Amino acid sequence: MPRILITRAPHQASPLADALRAVGLEPILIPTIELAQPTTFAPLDAALARLDRFHWLIFTSANAVEAFAARIHRAGAPSSTGGSIAGQGGVSSLGMIPALRIAAIGPATARALQAIGLTPNLMPPQAVAESLAATLVPHALQPDGSPTRFLLIRAEAARDVLPDALRAAGAEVTIAPAYRTLIPTASAQQIRELFHSPASYPEAIAFTSSSTATNLLALLEASGLTLPPEIPRISIGPITSQTLHDLGYPPHAEAAEPTVPALADILIQSTAS
Repeated sequence: MPRILITRAPHQASPLADALRAVGLEPILIPTIELAQPTTFAPLDAALARLDRFHWLIFTSANAVEAFAARIHRAGAPSSTGGSIAGQGGVSSLGMIPALRIAAIGPATARALQAIGLTPNLMPPQAVAESLAATLVPHALQPDGSPTRFLLIRAEAARDVLPDALRAAGAEVTIAPAYRTLIPTASAQQIRELFHSPASYPEAIAFTSSSTATNLLALLEASGLTLPPEIPRISIGPITSQTLHDLGYPPHAEAAEPTVPALADILIQSTAS
């Protein structure tokens, strides 16, 4: 039975693992990324206290949605339809801001929003920052020509393609880190065991983000190992593929679109060939 290494965070790995098991592949779940609280919640808390000053909320991952919802609950707002978001600057309520619009980078982020009772107003054709930026730039100014105020909720370390594009178009962008990503040291032993000899190598590796690629190489390096170049590297999308290129390990294949179902499809095709 072909074995596929899945490097995704544990709470997000199940859909891909299930899709692979359904066709007789064996997923190996070794996360190379884990989530942690941001260095400080101060920017997010300040923004939540004054949500009424923004025109748009932007979410660039399901993780950002979940961290946002957790922070709201902690501040005393049980849902988007009632309760308050308390902060040092005052109290706001999502239910009291009908003009607030929401952008989601892709289907997974949209589903996470719907799970907390929010419906995205905008989603780009492709689930990448460049596509989201192009879709949002026409909204950078209000009808009266004043700057649109965007609240971007994202990881602490992230590319600035989106905020740079919006600011260049005249918008105001507040960045509120909701989480950060770390290398899970607990995975080091599993990585050593998997890559210690060709007999234990997986038949393919699924890379679901730039961080999973960078962190896998870091875990290997810490173990005195390198990534065997002959193992097929399958990328979820163009940003992850570019990271693999930059790291010196270009992907052997890339999903047709940056989604888990498309990644499962290309993994199945790659192992069948």
